[in-house]
Amino acid sequence: MTRARLAVSVGCPCGIGPEVAVVAAYDSRARIVLVGDHRTLDAAARQRGLDPRRLVRVENANDGWSLGTGAIAVWQPTRDLALCDRRSGAPTRKSGAAQLAWIDAACDLADAGDADAMVTGPVSKEAIARSRATGAGAFLGHTEHLQRRLRAREVVMAFWSRELTTALVTTHLPLVAVPRAITTASVARATYWLGVLLAAVGRPRSRARGLVIAVAGLNPHAGEAGLLGNEERKKIAPGIARAKARLAADGVRVDVAGPVPAESAFRLAVAGRFDGVVAMYHDQATIPMKLVGFGEAVNVSLGLPIVRTSVDHGTAYDLAGRGAADPRGMREALALACVLVTAATERAARAKRAGAPRRRAPRA
Repeated sequence: MTRARLAVSVGCPCGIGPEVAVVAAYDSRARIVLVGDHRTLDAAARQRGLDPRRLVRVENANDGWSLGTGAIAVWQPTRDLALCDRRSGAPTRKSGAAQLAWIDAACDLADAGDADAMVTGPVSKEAIARSRATGAGAFLGHTEHLQRRLRAREVVMAFWSRELTTALVTTHLPLVAVPRAITTASVARATYWLGVLLAAVGRPRSRARGLVIAVAGLNPHAGEAGLLGNEERKKIAPGIARAKARLAADGVRVDVAGPVPAESAFRLAVAGRFDGVVAMYHDQATIPMKLVGFGEAVNVSLGLPIVRTSVDHGTAYDLAGRGAADPRGMREALALACVLVTAATERAARAKRAGAPRRRAPRA
């Protein structure tokens, strides 16, 4: 599939999301429907010196897939935003409600099969929560929101870049709550889905071996044989064993090593020894990721019944409206979504040829 259909929710209209979405869409070979406010996107295009006539507003998202070469569809499932609700750096309740509505609209397109994937721009959790829109009060981030909306049984937050790929066992939790949240099942889940992602991307860091995942320990030195903590022996090692069995059963050819001390796991992954690292908590993953891949890393929601990728940066209100936002993260998010769509399509085709029982293929 060379021209995947990507529904792109552009993020907060007062941040850099619309700008990076427009710039990346103009460069992409995919078929794209930008889900957002047309006037906001038009202004972003003009500010970057791009021809705004390429942005074609459509009344129905599906009309966007058949536009001519060079045209980019804009689907606005909400009312026009007033200037005060799309002013750079100053989100309002209406802009908060709008960005949540755009997420839901793009999600529904992908879930219905009317888009091959959804790609999300940066949003303001605070603006969404203050909007009092339906579902806004429980919004902690895209991953949790999409899991609820799609009724997904298991979802894993992951980050991909050309230098490092990592998946998280726990996500947005106070640090004191992390040890209890780590379970054999949660370690196995994150490890399995990282394996699915790496297999879909299909590029081992070293050609001399196959794909290898390192599972990081929670404690210093991976617990030092129990001297510094027992989570590695009681939860993480059994989770690794369970993940290996599940990967093998599903024919995903990825090896798993660990528990590995976190400081070594990430260093060796960046050096090319491992293709990905399973982290136990949020900052254990995001600190090394932002050090080596900031600005071009991609957030991926693994385990959803749809393909979803996102930029790995925030709304950057201090940069909004200047016409200087870096679009690399959105470009990478669009490109990775196309790769994952192609991989999912090929898996489904192989399963059909093999006469396998009809079931939804794992989505990375």
